[in-house]
Amino acid sequence: MDQERPQTSSRLSHGEEAYPRVEVTVEIPRWSFLKRGSSGQVDFVSPLPCPYNYGAIDTMMGLDGDLLDAVILGPRLPRGTRISTTAFDAIGLTDRDMYDDKLICSRQPLSPAERTAVLGFFHRYARAKRLLNALRGQRGATVCEGWTGANAALGRARPIDDGWKGPLVGF
Repeated sequence: MDQERPQTSSRLSHGEEAYPRVEVTVEIPRWSFLKRGSSGQVDFVSPLPCPYNYGAIDTMMGLDGDLLDAVILGPRLPRGTRISTTAFDAIGLTDRDMYDDKLICSRQPLSPAERTAVLGFFHRYARAKRLLNALRGQRGATVCEGWTGANAALGRARPIDDGWKGPLVGF
């Protein structure tokens, strides 16, 4: 997929006009070892549990052609939970040369320690995905691009239409 990467930065994005509210469906509960895709099928079993609830906005498509990803900080939520939450920021991740935004959601703006932890998680996640991609024979760069604003990430996403049958690229 040919796509232009957005500009990202390590600056705080708390200067945005208003933090958007989003509806997120939890696909991976906090501390789960199973990584599921938008179809619900297990993509892989992680050697380390995910420290956050990981899900998607099922009405929006990210630049990688899959549902727009969202991380929800806070207590563990059961798989399938649908929650209205606030997206305070986003992290950019390139996986196999495909840029994708990950909305970062919580009850309140992230503290500096939480921002450091979330960014550190995505840097480790990108390293793990590079290894998994290499084992699967999949090419392309996989790297955490850093912070970007939630509104900017939502602006890059596209609404899902009735004909959407899932991502065009296998993950």
